[in-house]
Order: sequence, then structure tokens, then C-alpha cells
Amino acid sequence: MTTSSTESSSFAGTKAVDGSGTTRWASAEGAGQQWLRVDLGRIATVHRIKVDWEAAYATKYRLEISDDGVAYSTVVAVDNGDGRTDDLAGFTARGRYLRFVGLTRATQYGYSFWELQAYGSITGDSQTGWPGGAAVTVADGTNVFGENLSGLSFEGPDVLWAVKNGPGTLYRLVRDGTLWRPDAIGGRAVNYRDGSGDPDAEGVVRTPDGLLVATERDGDDDGTSLAKILRFDPASTAKSLNATAEWDLTDDLPAVDANSGPEAISWIPDSFLTAQGFRDERTNAPYTPSSYANHGTGLYFVGLEDNGMVYAYALNQSGGTFTRVAAFAGGFPTIMDLEFEPETGLLWSVCDDTCQGRSATLSITNGKFTVSHTYDRPAQLPDYNNEGFAIAPQSTCTAGRKQVVWADDGNDGGHALRAGTLPCTAPAQPG
Repeated sequence: MTTSSTESSSFAGTKAVDGSGTTRWASAEGAGQQWLRVDLGRIATVHRIKVDWEAAYATKYRLEISDDGVAYSTVVAVDNGDGRTDDLAGFTARGRYLRFVGLTRATQYGYSFWELQAYGSITGDSQTGWPGGAAVTVADGTNVFGENLSGLSFEGPDVLWAVKNGPGTLYRLVRDGTLWRPDAIGGRAVNYRDGSGDPDAEGVVRTPDGLLVATERDGDDDGTSLAKILRFDPASTAKSLNATAEWDLTDDLPAVDANSGPEAISWIPDSFLTAQGFRDERTNAPYTPSSYANHGTGLYFVGLEDNGMVYAYALNQSGGTFTRVAAFAGGFPTIMDLEFEPETGLLWSVCDDTCQGRSATLSITNGKFTVSHTYDRPAQLPDYNNEGFAIAPQSTCTAGRKQVVWADDGNDGGHALRAGTLPCTAPAQPG
């Protein structure tokens, strides 16, 4: 991230891409033409850009893109800016460096915006076919779940958790030959901590802390965004579960439509993050777990459907309080699920039919998760609205492959689960 100027260190350029709607970049007051440049990390295809202006907006500006950071081409030219959020689309641009150039100020101050967001995908030789087998098979009985099955998470070789929304439901699935079926308890209704509501359950992850579920609204008030993470007891045999803890992220995340909030959740242990030099964007220093009291032994990574961003949180396990540690792009304009694969050290980001069912892997580079590779869906996996994705434990490897499972929100053909494979070693990366 580089800029022509900043008003002060409190308004650094990084504030414009930190995923927060409460921090901003501001250029020096009274200066003329000013710019801000974002390094996307790799060549990317961009098809939409949002600029969320503060009061010091531009009436005239350009958005440019470049492969090398030297020669730029104009993507969009705005000549009548009004200070509202500019949501610009209807183009396809390719490059690594995205640059805002402010030409005419609306005020005596500089240029200032809360967020600059680019939507698209990593392109070029980093995108290849699915690294596992081409074959995909049905993995559930006919019409067992119906529509709205979403996030998935393995607990062990023979236990797979799933969540469904409308109404919010948790399933503990067990192997039944080549299929997965609900255990004897069946669907477990989920409630907020006080026993109320219908949490719109979208993502789930089984961790040492319990079962953590990402929700984006209360089904009893489905027109209002309510971005909460809920924890449930995986050992409970009750048919209706109250959360044992909850964290309300609504005010910390960008304001989004009620149906575009937290869609995915994953967990990564502190031991891995520190060994890889993960950086804490709050302190601008290497991540130090001891700085976050009672947060357990890892961080939670939450994927926002609206913008494809991933937000890393230290959740105080008493419930209620949390601290955002980092935010980064997940590789697609929207995210449906996140899955950490400990054996390879890769964080998988999964898109649905919005992105033709593609997946991305992210690894830590220079302290930050960045996209290392993108993959097409398996040849035999239809382009359905797959909102869940889980990778079986390494202990299940047979002939060098392990199972992966997708959850289809649409229950196409009467089936919500489909299974494929991945190699038990890290997929080869292009040179």
C-alpha cells in the first residue's frame, strides 16, 4: 500500500483496505492531485470497485490498473462525484496494481474514504483444474435435508457437522457406508444464548472450544443484519440447543444486507500462526497470542458474503468480547465457506455458482494470508449453489487421497451432499 500523502498516521493508506467501515485514509489537506495504490498481490481480474467516501470526497477522479505499477490504464473515470458510496461495475480490468487518482476536491480538505474494495478473482497461470479426482458422488440419502443446508466441518473420520438455515438447525452426521446421515438425535434446533430467536446458521467449525456457528440474521427479524458467532456444546443430546456463548460482530463488520453477512467460519491454531509469522494488523507486529486473554488456542476466521473478505478474530471464550486481529481478501467477490487444512497449512476459500464453483487456497506470505492458487470445481461437480465445504482428516487417507464434501443449498436432484477427493499432500503449485 502506497499513497501520495496522508493527513496523519491515524489516516494511513492501509485504513482504506482494512475491511473496517470506521477507519479511513485521508490525504494531506489542501493538496491537489493525490493518489492511493493497492497491490493486489498477483495479477487479478477486477469487475467491480466500491469507494465508500467520507465527507472529504472527490467530484472528479480516476481508477486505474497496472500489471507492473508503472504503466497504468484507466478503468473508470468519475466526473460528477457526489460523496455517496460509488459502486462501479460494467467493466473487466486486469492487473496487479489498482490506483485511485483524485483530480478535483469537493472541500478544502484532502481526499478521504472509508473503504476501497475491488471485486474479482486471481487470474493467470494460478488457475487450474481441480487438484483431486474428477469423480464426484452423491453423499446423502434422497431428500434427507431439503433446501438451505450450508456450512460443514469434520469432527473426526466418521463425524461431520452441518448447519442449515430457515430454521436454524445443527446436524451431527455419521458415516453410513458411502453416505452421511444424521445421528439418532437428528436435527438440533439452535437458539441464541437466552433461548430466543431463529439464528440464520450459515457456517460451522468444530474446534477445541466447541461448535462455533456463523450467523447473519435472526430469522424472526430477517430484514435486519445481525452478524453473530454462536458457540454450542457438541456433546449435548438435546433437540433444542441454546448457545453457550455469543459474539455480536455487527458493528465491527461493514454494513451489509441482512442476507449478505457472515457466511463462513474456520479456526486456525496459534501454534501454526506464530510459526508462520502471521502479523497482527492491530499492533502492526507479529501476532502474540498472550496479548488476547482467554481467547483459547487459536483465532477464528470469518468470511463475509457481501465482499469476499476474511476477518480474523480473537474471541474471549467467556463470550461477548472480541478483538479483530486482521482482515484480508479471500480471492473471490463472495465467500461461501472457509476450511483450514493443517497438513498443508492452506486456508481454503470456496465460492458458489457466482464464481462457477471455484476454490482458492491462501497461505501466509510476509505475515499475511494471500491467495496462492485458484482451482476450478471437479469435472463431475455440477455448478450448484454449494455453500458448504469440508476436508476429511488426514487419517482417512487411502491410496494418497482423502474425502472432501460439498453442501448444496438448493438440494438439487433431491441431494444436498456430494463427495470428491483431494490429494493427501499439498497440490503442486505452478512455477
